[in-house]
Amino acid sequence: MDTEYKHGLGNYQQMRRLVLAVLVVVLFLALLFGQSTFPPNTPVHESIEMFGVLLIFLGIVGRLWATLYIGGRKSSEVVTGGPYSITRNPLYVFSTVAAAGVGAQIGSFSGIILFAVLCAGAFHIVILREEKFLKEALGAPYADYLARVPRFFPKLSLYQEGDTGSFKPRLLLTTLLDGLVFLIALPAFELIDGAQLSGVLPVWFRLP
Repeated sequence: MDTEYKHGLGNYQQMRRLVLAVLVVVLFLALLFGQSTFPPNTPVHESIEMFGVLLIFLGIVGRLWATLYIGGRKSSEVVTGGPYSITRNPLYVFSTVAAAGVGAQIGSFSGIILFAVLCAGAFHIVILREEKFLKEALGAPYADYLARVPRFFPKLSLYQEGDTGSFKPRLLLTTLLDGLVFLIALPAFELIDGAQLSGVLPVWFRLP
């Protein structure tokens, strides 16, 4: 049964990575023909982009922090320390933060919001299915955890250091590689900006 649970959870984790990759690719393709109302190389445009870079790195570091705690234990015990003490889904939260950073690379405030909302919405579907699975796998301790800790938006007053368990470098490496998809946005949107300024790519819509 434990093997069955681990196999099931692995499917959800793969679904999370797939959702993340599809979202980034779809939004990237959609914005090939979009531009910010703030022209490239202007102070506001550049400031938004730099803020986005900070969000991307915060998201990647946060995902690594969450992996240090979960470390392959998700299907065998309720992890309640570190980021898991303030939100039940820190990996999804930090992925959403990084996605907002990707949206910022078009130099638009609405790009930040759009990417974050779409990412959080897609993850919400995965979270609901994962919660149902974990209720069956972990029973009463997980039900108590559900009652105490918010599903998504962190409640900082609940923070507890907790125990990271056994360190698994392989899982950290996997999480880091997953997060690198966000960094692709940095050179990609620079190329798009250049192509739009030179007229190679048309601009069909603008976002404030």
